[in-house]
Amino acid sequence: MLYRESEEMYLETILLLKNNNQNVRSIDVAKELNYSRASVSRAINLLKNRNYIVVEDGIINFTEHGYKRASEIYERHSIIMSLLVKLGATHELAVATIKILFLSIFFTKSPPYKI
Repeated sequence: MLYRESEEMYLETILLLKNNNQNVRSIDVAKELNYSRASVSRAINLLKNRNYIVVEDGIINFTEHGYKRASEIYERHSIIMSLLVKLGATHELAVATIKILFLSIFFTKSPPYKI
């Protein structure tokens, strides 16, 4: 089972890749995240089982549910990034802060926070 943070990372990565290139394959995700093809393949299968994506002829496409979820994740991350930058953080610091924030939230046993 994917951790929620990992699930969000994969969905957001697929969304961003699709925005740059309509035909996204598992290898594109692996290269973008610098993960092994085996790890990405496992994650893709889990996302398929959760009805977030479908894979046809090696091309990853979102289901309606998956596109909505990926868009919500991207919007939330964009809002947090903008806020951190407005507060004076560099882009790099904002990205690092978001990673630390979400890792600490999603690897605890408490329910995830809604923003």
